[in-house]
Amino acid sequence: MTEPPPIRIVLAKVGLDGHDRGIKVVARALRDAGMHVIYAGLWQTPEAVVRAVADEDADWLGLSILSGAHMTLAPRVLELLREAKLDHVGVLIGGIIPDADAPKLLALGVAHVFGPGTPLPDIVAFLRLPRRPDHA
Repeated sequence: MTEPPPIRIVLAKVGLDGHDRGIKVVARALRDAGMHVIYAGLWQTPEAVVRAVADEDADWLGLSILSGAHMTLAPRVLELLREAKLDHVGVLIGGIIPDADAPKLLALGVAHVFGPGTPLPDIVAFLRLPRRPDHA
């Protein structure tokens, strides 16, 4: 029996947010859990992030947004993923997301929203869950 390939996840900071300590901690935890992590870096445009997802053949995209622009940036990224026929890629958002906005993001197609202080094993466990058909 062969082992499945490691989960491939692109992590990116979209927009003008320059705070990246949290995403680097998450990247290391996912790497240590055996995932293939591609950190796209700071100040990425939605277009550049979607290009990285395509180029890296990612299973997941993790966006870290602390700037308050999540209701502008996340819908744009999701739209570009659909246009690129990459809507099978799961999208996670982490950062400072008001509780009232999390259900809106989920309704748009985000698979999960992780707030500050989320235990790293919780993120790892979520990524290892079998994908739902609507996110297959």
